[in-house]
Amino acid sequence: MSDDEDTFEDDQIRGEGGEGKDVYPYGEYEGGRDENLDRHGFGSALLPNGDIYEGEYYHGRRHGKGMYCFKNGARYKGTWRKGLKHGQGEFLYPDGTRYVGDWKKDFKHGQGTYYYENGDIYEGRWYKGWRHGLGTYTFKKYDVTHYGTWIEGRMKGPGIYNYPHYRYHGTFEKNLPKGPGCFTFNAKYMQHGFYINMRDPAFDYVGAADLELEASPDSPGEPEDRGNPKGIVPIWRARSITEYKAELLPQEPVAVPVHESEESLLDIIDYLQKQYDRTADAAEEEDGRALPSPVPQDLQLDIPSLLDFDAL
Repeated sequence: MSDDEDTFEDDQIRGEGGEGKDVYPYGEYEGGRDENLDRHGFGSALLPNGDIYEGEYYHGRRHGKGMYCFKNGARYKGTWRKGLKHGQGEFLYPDGTRYVGDWKKDFKHGQGTYYYENGDIYEGRWYKGWRHGLGTYTFKKYDVTHYGTWIEGRMKGPGIYNYPHYRYHGTFEKNLPKGPGCFTFNAKYMQHGFYINMRDPAFDYVGAADLELEASPDSPGEPEDRGNPKGIVPIWRARSITEYKAELLPQEPVAVPVHESEESLLDIIDYLQKQYDRTADAAEEEDGRALPSPVPQDLQLDIPSLLDFDAL
């Protein structure tokens, strides 16, 4: 029997609720097996840690469609590849939050939607577990949406706040508006100015260095929630009011380029080679000819306070 699910590449699960390695004995299992008696085809397993998996296997690894139920009440339903969540899937957390979208090697990766316990929703791009790229975050409590670019879990670069009766266009850094921007009102008026980020006088900076660690990617909890800089508040400085002109708006949000890693390219080449091998084997069985090888090529944001615009 092969090493089953406990020795595949880098199987120290780093992504969402990774169940880790199956240790000997592998728990109770009912289902198909291959010629080496490894789990293969459809089956159901009760793991030694109390988790349950029901779905497809491929020579000892979870591979294909399946559902994994965690002992704590969380569950993942979707596709697997080499024992990891990979492809389309839905993850339901014990507190009721939910992610639906793309996965890659156990991480939220690609296009997906995250439904938070407090009613907030993020819909957009993900990269290795982070909100990363173009996306829209809806703050249910304030009836406000933010559309813009995200870098490793935080708003950064051009973005737009959509309030019920006005909008803010500007640049963001670490979730906070910073630098030149403008408010627009019903596409009739514009108030130009800029944001500065200042220390909050009401914030207790004793131990602030320790608090700052809570916003690091190495902190426990959800990797997509990095939070705001501690003790920093955005202050709006108005400069002028003009009629609305689209050409005066700041830069629109743009997609964030993501370069595939060498490892990802090797995975693609490996997949294409396997497809070629299967095609070549089938062709040789049919007429003895070999085919030529192909060449592959909670987030809690400070809602900015405005000046009195009743005069508008």
